[in-house]
Amino acid sequence: MKDFINKLYRNHSLIYKGLLFIGTTFLIVYLFPKTGKFKYNFEKGKPWQSENLYAPFDFAVKKSDDEIANEKKTISDESTLYFNIDSSIQEEVNNSYASQFKSSFSDSIPKSDRNALFLTGKQIINELYEFGILNEDYSFPENKSVVLLEDRVEKHETKYSNLIKQDQVASIISDILNKNNLGKYKSEFTSLFFDLIQPNLTFNEVFTNEVLKEDLSKIAYTRGSIEKETLIISKGEIVEGAKYQILASLKSEFESQVWTASNYSWILLAYTLLVALALLMLLLFLRKYRLEVFENNTKVTFIFFNILLMILITTLVVNYNSKYIYVVPICILPLVFKAFFDARLGLFAHVITVLLLGFIVPNSYEYMFLQIIAGIVTILTVSELYKRANLFISVGQITLIYILAYFAFFVIHEGSVDTIKWETFIWFVLSGLATLFVQPLIYIYEKLFGLVSDVSLLELSDTNTKLLKELSNKAPGTFHHSLNVANLCEACANEVGANAMLIRVGALYHDIGKMKNPTYFIENQSTGINPHDELSSKESARIIINHVIAGIEIAKKYNLPDRVIDFIRTHHGTSMVYFFYIKEKETINEVDKSDFMYPGPKPFSKETAILMMCDSVEAASKSLKEPTSTKIDAFVESIINKQIDEEQFLNANITFKEIQSIKKVLKHKLANIYHLRIEYPE
Repeated sequence: MKDFINKLYRNHSLIYKGLLFIGTTFLIVYLFPKTGKFKYNFEKGKPWQSENLYAPFDFAVKKSDDEIANEKKTISDESTLYFNIDSSIQEEVNNSYASQFKSSFSDSIPKSDRNALFLTGKQIINELYEFGILNEDYSFPENKSVVLLEDRVEKHETKYSNLIKQDQVASIISDILNKNNLGKYKSEFTSLFFDLIQPNLTFNEVFTNEVLKEDLSKIAYTRGSIEKETLIISKGEIVEGAKYQILASLKSEFESQVWTASNYSWILLAYTLLVALALLMLLLFLRKYRLEVFENNTKVTFIFFNILLMILITTLVVNYNSKYIYVVPICILPLVFKAFFDARLGLFAHVITVLLLGFIVPNSYEYMFLQIIAGIVTILTVSELYKRANLFISVGQITLIYILAYFAFFVIHEGSVDTIKWETFIWFVLSGLATLFVQPLIYIYEKLFGLVSDVSLLELSDTNTKLLKELSNKAPGTFHHSLNVANLCEACANEVGANAMLIRVGALYHDIGKMKNPTYFIENQSTGINPHDELSSKESARIIINHVIAGIEIAKKYNLPDRVIDFIRTHHGTSMVYFFYIKEKETINEVDKSDFMYPGPKPFSKETAILMMCDSVEAASKSLKEPTSTKIDAFVESIINKQIDEEQFLNANITFKEIQSIKKVLKHKLANIYHLRIEYPE
């Protein structure tokens, strides 16, 4: 049992990666659309590229979205309006008219006119209530069919134009009076009927909507059917019109039939295999070409998290409305990976992500082509992310590539630009603007995952930071030494293709541990008094060696990134404090070398190895008396060769050729520092 636990502990990193791989695979598959994939690709207006296609089964031909929309519009336009009618109101108006007519018209009016007026009033009431008076004016078309209901029973059927609006009552009264030659009584009749007339029609919105809904539910979404073995389309035939609709119907029917309970598990397994293969390729790439990243579980988690995040966002957008698919700023992915790792890893991870998104998005070929091209442009154009101008210029270039590629695809598909959707270009612009969010996103990722980007390195390289100011105040000689080492390291890094920004920052902070006891280091002894004269060689060596441990403690206190702390930890490797070792040996024959050796570890990267060389050469160069080119060349050779003999660079991925290039740069730089002229023969 103990052996099993020890084995688990030794392989915990691989076990974690395996669990991460499995978890990410299943999460991505869960986000995939729950349908099968039609095995043929076709696009409207383009030739059919496959062999002759015969119907694999009987299926119905679905109507297009436009056809269904037109049918719904027609039914809505021709639908019937239903109004409730209150017949008792007309009877009430008649009774009220009979009683109020006598009081409103005096006996002074001739009897013949009075009788005519009374009958005309009856005529007006009958005409107003023939179909009824609306309780309010509705904005329905005049030719709309109307059914009048009384207690939910159909009483009349007419047109909306025949219903009386309240603002029409006065004109109807006037017309009838004029027709009967009684126009002189218009004002009296209008006043009388103003109080008598009441609306008796109310729109029954609920019933009207129920009937409309029932009519819409009767729409047939298919037109005709295709029998099995029927030739659908021949090779080379243009996909358009009815052919396109039949193919779209077959695709829809195929995907709905494929994803059934009987073969659900098989399709799920197929999706899982494809996703697993894609993610496995990414892990193999890291294992073969980016071993440092592969061995760091935090970095692998970071890569998988970003891929999963992009797939999640894209899935949400597609489920909401697929026309917004290009708003998702996929190009953030290679930008982020390039900021924290390198361009090659960024592009590889971007391509893997786009391939996985091909299962989700419509028009997958067009989408993948656009995104891969945009990703390549992103990698090629964004050279220094910490420079804001570069980011804005690159985002503009990415947006332009999107627009040009989409325009070319559209012209190929449609054959003209007449029907191009210009609003799609707005989505590309919005995507470009969203890509600018990469700057705050990088800051968030640095805090969440403890990673370091060039933006942070640029901030740390500022000599006005609190820690470097403290170093310049407490140990000015060490600060000056660190600046010189930083310049030498940067020049060497540029020569051999190392990370110049990272090594400069590491060089600036590599000796911050000397702030603890600054006067014990010769570069800070401005008074000429050496405190080591009062200490034993072993004590002096311990103080010198402890500046590495003190530097690590100070760096952690100020929250410096681990990549910077690595330079503090390794800049002396396992070398020896040789001066005090020799001094101790002069007094004691048997000396324990471990008391005079730095704890290490040895440099384990190209950058930390370069810092060890430059630090040793710059510090020792102060002891040169009357330096000449010959002396400097021999001096540099001896120091670096000694480090090679001590196997200090055994763990660093640096070659002999690169070491020779570094020697050449250091010789040239030291010659410039000491202003050496060419030596002429005497």
